[in-house]
Amino acid sequence: MLNPQLISTVINILRPHLPTLIAAMGTVGNGTLTAVGEAVPQKVQQLWGKMIGALTRKPAAQEAATDLATAPDDPDLQAAFRVQLKKVLEADPVLAEEIASWLAEQPEEIAQTSIQQTTIGNQNQTIGQVSGSRNKVVGTESGASS
Repeated sequence: MLNPQLISTVINILRPHLPTLIAAMGTVGNGTLTAVGEAVPQKVQQLWGKMIGALTRKPAAQEAATDLATAPDDPDLQAAFRVQLKKVLEADPVLAEEIASWLAEQPEEIAQTSIQQTTIGNQNQTIGQVSGSRNKVVGTESGASS
């Protein structure tokens, strides 16, 4: 069984850089790798390098990645990419293990996830879960409480 946290971590690392990575796919060999090197952190490029072959061999996965690159914050596109990434990694357990091992060797910063919630108004509730180690929850509360 594939660890769902692995898929979420990979998506969280790649998602902000997918527009640049996807754009580079069509023009590798024309100096694009240098441009990507300046725009995308080296660790993200390493992860992408491990995955790109498997993604391009599965047209649906490549399409999901390309779609997500056009709107990285769209939850529907994130879900579509998550499904395709899961299929790719389940079909290639060696790749899944390689990525899991690579992630375990990385500094903590590479796999961090940041979520910002803003709730404005009266009598609001914000609910969330935080799990893992060395988490930090930051928030402010203003207004009258009862």
